[in-house]
Amino acid sequence: MTTLIHKAIAAPRSRRLAPRTRHALWAYLFITPLLLYFVVWIALPVLAAFALSFTDYDTARATWVGLSNYRAALSRPEVRHALANTLQFGVELIPLNMAISLGLALLVDRQLRGIALFRTAYYLPVLTSLVVAGIVWTALYDLRTGPINALLRLVGLPPQQWLKDPALALHAVVLVRVWKGVGYNMMVFLAGLQTIPQTLYEAAMIDGANAWQRFRHVTWPMLRPTTFYIFVLACISAFQVFGEIYVMTKGGPAGATKTLIYLIYEQAFQYTNMGYASALAFVLFLIVGALAIFNLVWLSRRVDYER
Repeated sequence: MTTLIHKAIAAPRSRRLAPRTRHALWAYLFITPLLLYFVVWIALPVLAAFALSFTDYDTARATWVGLSNYRAALSRPEVRHALANTLQFGVELIPLNMAISLGLALLVDRQLRGIALFRTAYYLPVLTSLVVAGIVWTALYDLRTGPINALLRLVGLPPQQWLKDPALALHAVVLVRVWKGVGYNMMVFLAGLQTIPQTLYEAAMIDGANAWQRFRHVTWPMLRPTTFYIFVLACISAFQVFGEIYVMTKGGPAGATKTLIYLIYEQAFQYTNMGYASALAFVLFLIVGALAIFNLVWLSRRVDYER
């Protein structure tokens, strides 16, 4: 009888889940919405685009064409031109953006009254809508009524067709992207600066180091992980530029601002060459992936994360 009672008590306990299993089930329950979002909105569209890249899909029919779209993507002059524009955009944007961001971070890394106001002011362009920023900067660049050309006339220089001159249009778009992006990178640099121990600066000052020597031998080496992080994100972001170009130049004039992303958009939604556009998207994915791997493997070896 006693044995039967023990079995009756033990039976429900044996069906209860172990604490570790319960914790795992709760974890899966919490991440299920994110997994569903990833599968429905990211994984499935990517797989569909990859499948379309082997077809000539034009929203009405899809015919298997094998690697023809990829051969076209690697051989057409328009792709090389768009890639050159994208690289030029990145080469101009990244150093300028990082230098201004670091300079602003050094300026606002001070315990002064009202310094939060300056930090907020520099960060405000990040919060500005890309479309609004594009419209405003288009007005600023206007030949007749724009204040930038008014300043040029004031100092005796001729006004410029900033967005209609093929020699100036890409530089003008780069300036807009710099204006909009420095606030975010400034905050990242500022966070990096505030983690540098003050004892290092005190030791450098005791050794007689001036401001430049303290920056060169203390600040810059200690900021390398932060700089590396910003550089990797900036490289990826430069290859994805689209909004400013769509709002301000539509890829013109004469294709001077047509980047790879804009070319993909143009082929997909203006000419409905979905298969070719999908192939271009995966070529861009491979370029960005190779660049990210290069940064992580080669440049990260030169970054000291120990502090």
